[in-house]
Amino acid sequence: MDSTNKFLSGTLNTIVLALLQENGRMYGYEICQKTKEKTDDGILLTEGAIYPTLHRLEKEGLINSSKEKVNGRTRKYYCINDSSIVEIKSQIDLLTQFTGHLRILLKPTL
Repeated sequence: MDSTNKFLSGTLNTIVLALLQENGRMYGYEICQKTKEKTDDGILLTEGAIYPTLHRLEKEGLINSSKEKVNGRTRKYYCINDSSIVEIKSQIDLLTQFTGHLRILLKPTL
């Protein structure tokens, strides 16, 4: 297991929700590519991680999905629910606060 992946499981929901909030409607592979691009290959999401996360978020009512034909293939797009924006902001704020605390704790003392 890649060392980055050890930390991913607790943050994947928030990462996906933040990307959907920022970009609007996206499909699974697109979320993986956008994550890779924005982190300079620092976080590489796999299909085995992204699709269960998307399905769970949809089941929890935080996101919706719709299907569309693209180049003869059906593609499933995901977007956040307007009613879940407050919950998403809360999750992003909590993770931001937590990572700030980690930075303080892990900063080498001089």
